Amino acid sequence: MPKVSPELLSILRCPVTGSALVQEGEELVSTTAGDNGEKLRYSIEDGIPLLLPPELLAAANAAGSSQHDSKA
Repeated sequence: MPKVSPELLSILRCPVTGSALVQEGEELVSTTAGDNGEKLRYSIEDGIPLLLPPELLAAANAAGSSQHDSKA
């Protein structure tokens, strides 16, 4: 399980609510609930927190890496 350093965790904030984040397993979780009443969850991949709001994360995943890796 990738562990986010306490120093980094102390400065990270939820991009939606602005609240602090806590690590729960392989995710970071906001300490304040969002508009839907639920706390927001962000995955950690290869030790890097993916702090995209859920709707943008879905769009980024749908775009695929081929659009970002092409050469001009």
